[in-house]
Amino acid sequence: METVTLSDKQKKSRRGRNIALAVVLAALVVLFYLITLVKIAGETMG
Repeated sequence: METVTLSDKQKKSRRGRNIALAVVLAALVVLFYLITLVKIAGETMG
């Protein structure tokens, strides 16, 4: 089985994409958490 050797430019590009994806996923988690808190708070107050 052959392995693909990435150049430094490709490694940096892949790392940048991975970091961007992690930031987007973390933002979605925070967004869903905040929406859930608002819904729960609205139900208990109303």
